[in-house]
Amino acid sequence: MRKVALNKSTLNKETGKVKAYKKFVPALDLKRKQLLAARAKARQALLEGTQELEALHREVSEQLPMLANFPGAVDKLIDVQEIKVGQVNLVGLLLPEITSLKLAIKPYSFLATDHWMDHLARLLIKATEIELQQKILNKRLELLNKGVQKTTQRLNLFDKVLIPQAQKNIRKIRIVLSDNERAAVVTSKIAKNKRLKAEQA
Repeated sequence: MRKVALNKSTLNKETGKVKAYKKFVPALDLKRKQLLAARAKARQALLEGTQELEALHREVSEQLPMLANFPGAVDKLIDVQEIKVGQVNLVGLLLPEITSLKLAIKPYSFLATDHWMDHLARLLIKATEIELQQKILNKRLELLNKGVQKTTQRLNLFDKVLIPQAQKNIRKIRIVLSDNERAAVVTSKIAKNKRLKAEQA
């Protein structure tokens, strides 16, 4: 670390630094809180999505046990016609979100297909929608984790390193300046006494 010049000019600079750094801290802390809240919301949405998918799987196994003997590929029933992913700006962090999603059931023969296929197709549409949302939420959560980490590091840098270091420099400079002032006063008194003695002699 470079040596700090112990003078009034440096004292003013260090005092200015502390004021500037202290202005950053509340803004960074607010940003961190907003990111933490968004992260908690994304985690909750992921949990709810997982629970919804589990409920859909239970519904399929309970209501459509005949699916186990179905020879076709049911996962080919759904057609993702459109998926548009946009970005939302949260305190400078760009997060993905689905802005448009169109899913459709691929055409199949109603006469040659079992009656329960309609119900299955509806459940598959719902499940596909949730799965696509989950992918975006996972990406969102990944970005939020990085954002929280970066903001916390910056906050700690100001709060635990830069501000204390500048305050330490200020204390050191004040002590040296105070000592110099006292020394100057003492030197001045000694010089005055010598002059008086010389005048009296």
